[in-house]
Amino acid sequence: MIFSILALLFIGLPLLELTLLLELGRHLGLAFTMAVVILTGVLGAALARYEGLKILFHIRNDLSKGQIPAPYLLDGLMILVAGAVLLTPGLITDVGGFLLLIPAVRTVVKGWVRKKIEKKVRQKAVRVTYWDE
Repeated sequence: MIFSILALLFIGLPLLELTLLLELGRHLGLAFTMAVVILTGVLGAALARYEGLKILFHIRNDLSKGQIPAPYLLDGLMILVAGAVLLTPGLITDVGGFLLLIPAVRTVVKGWVRKKIEKKVRQKAVRVTYWDE
């Protein structure tokens, strides 16, 4: 199961991205296609930086109050992933990256991830340990 997902991710997605870019280049021209790839990379990096700094502010604020910034840490991870896929040439990954930069979308994704983790914990597929000082 996990091998199939990884194969699809590392082989299928790049092939699909390449096909889409070639088709876009064939219909709209090489210059326009290159401009789109460069523009989405630059715009994505700027948006990821903005959202990342916003989350960093929240994390620092929570830590200064002595609170654990757990929700913001997951946001930060998603913004990091968004920035990475936005720097990868391709339109499909760009759409996914831009979606992860939208706070409302991240909220939905966090809810989905939380449910998945809780399910694994209930099934005892994941072991959670913690300690007090």
